[in-house]
Amino acid sequence: MEVVFLGTGTSQGVPMIGCDCSVCRSADPRNRRNRTSIHVMMNGAGIQVDAGPEFRLQCIDNAITKIDFFILTHGHADHIMGMDDLRRFCDHREGGALPVYSTPETLECVGRIYPYAILDRAATRGYPAFALHEMPAVMEGDFGVIRTTLLPHGNMNVLGLVFEERGSGKKLAYYTDCKSISPEQRDMARGADLIVLDGLRQTPHPSHMTIEEATAVALDIGSPRSYLTHLTHTVDHAGVEAALPPSVRLAYDGLRIAL
Repeated sequence: MEVVFLGTGTSQGVPMIGCDCSVCRSADPRNRRNRTSIHVMMNGAGIQVDAGPEFRLQCIDNAITKIDFFILTHGHADHIMGMDDLRRFCDHREGGALPVYSTPETLECVGRIYPYAILDRAATRGYPAFALHEMPAVMEGDFGVIRTTLLPHGNMNVLGLVFEERGSGKKLAYYTDCKSISPEQRDMARGADLIVLDGLRQTPHPSHMTIEEATAVALDIGSPRSYLTHLTHTVDHAGVEAALPPSVRLAYDGLRIAL
């Protein structure tokens, strides 16, 4: 299994428009954050989770050339507005629709934003086509198993995902954009080789965990490696990471981890 962090920033990205803070002006490339998404390669399958506005550039920068199916955690703009660029991966399927998985509510958002793409086949070469499917509680295939749960995020639920690769048994838990993680959801993630958690910033937020809250969750689950993502411009990578426990790190755009 390999995990690529295409983006690790919030809805505004970092640097933010018109901001002159030290992080937005930083020369540290880890402080430049596009909107949050990951790409998971599992037993030969390419699985894309979310697509923000920079998705095309993220694919080019990280050499993403194969997507077998797409999972959308929720319908906020910073996770859905790059989906039109999935059209290139429909070309790779000879115009066949790319499977898109999410909750019923989020699939409705996809239909409203991309009505021209809800087709069995692309209208013509170079156009997108999405085959919409409700994400099951347990998805199984040659790649392995993906288990799902619903995480609280303001007035909506977000898909939390636990990947387990067939053959290697490697396990990844991906819990982005959430205010809390229940004991049952923590149990789902136990034994994971890598955990990725929403850790927005140092100060409280109504729909995201803080860095302190996410760190406490990571230590409770007990993975040997945990990474925090969806970081704002208040988070200086070097300074904040230096104060974290050794098993908890900050993700950054372009980080690639082989499990």
